[in-house]
Amino acid sequence: MNQTFLHRTARNAQPSAAFSVDVAEELRSYDEHLREVRGLSPGTRRQRASIVGRLLQRKFAERPIDFAKLRPEDIRQFLADQLDARQTPSNASQLASALRSYFRYRTTCGDQVGGLTAVITNPVHWKLAPLPRALKPDEADRLLKSFTTVRRSPKRSYAIIRCALDMGLRSGEIARLMISDVDWHVGTVMLRGTKSLRHDILPLPMETGQALADYLQHERPHTSNPAIFIRCQGGCDQPISSMAIQKVIKRAGLRIGLKHFSAHALRHTLACRLVENGSSLKEVADVLRHRSLNTTLIYAKLDTPKLSAVPLPWPGSGS
Repeated sequence: MNQTFLHRTARNAQPSAAFSVDVAEELRSYDEHLREVRGLSPGTRRQRASIVGRLLQRKFAERPIDFAKLRPEDIRQFLADQLDARQTPSNASQLASALRSYFRYRTTCGDQVGGLTAVITNPVHWKLAPLPRALKPDEADRLLKSFTTVRRSPKRSYAIIRCALDMGLRSGEIARLMISDVDWHVGTVMLRGTKSLRHDILPLPMETGQALADYLQHERPHTSNPAIFIRCQGGCDQPISSMAIQKVIKRAGLRIGLKHFSAHALRHTLACRLVENGSSLKEVADVLRHRSLNTTLIYAKLDTPKLSAVPLPWPGSGS
């Protein structure tokens, strides 16, 4: 993989807020741990480092970091202040996950942080309560047809949507695709450095392959860069970023009237389509490359024929 791209990706994972020298150095070490050991995506690493950075900056802005001086009351007050600013279940979950992750990392460094971890309570969050936010068949069709009116890079945008909708690729995985990763003769795509730090080989659907070939032959800038998707403005020799991929998908949704639409909805759409066509949860997990089958359990609620046999008759009803 292109080393310049790797360095830029690692750099982009750093939080944007200004921290003291000691805190910034600590966050760099923590980010390296999340990348090399945990295999987390740049977006997740950036989110966790931002939360941890706010905690450390609050306590150690004017002095070196000393974990012996970090008290459980500091953690309680930090969480209370953060939740006062944004009282949502998702924010509570993000705060708890980031701090627990960081304290696990500090444990590997030899620090005694059990007392700090003990004050982080798990927020009540019913993970499988909502249904997956997926596109309806007519919405997916309108999304694919919407690129006929796009003026800037329509073939690139269409190929990006195809990769997400047909193969369930994450934004970062699309951004990291290299020309050598596609085996046109066999019809497969190699995913390198995925969220689980594995190399996965996926079948290349015909429509996706045609969209990629059309973009590569007729729209991609002439460049020696091995990445498939290249920036069209401001330095055409650089790969597109995962954030740019998300913006392409977001803009496509807005064109057809989907205001609350994200790149992850296309993965949900693929999973829903697989379940409706009779695929097992294990098959869905394999396609989406989930590390745990528990992540795929939310799609069990989509199997309507089987779920219809679950409810008992209502008392007093004739059924």
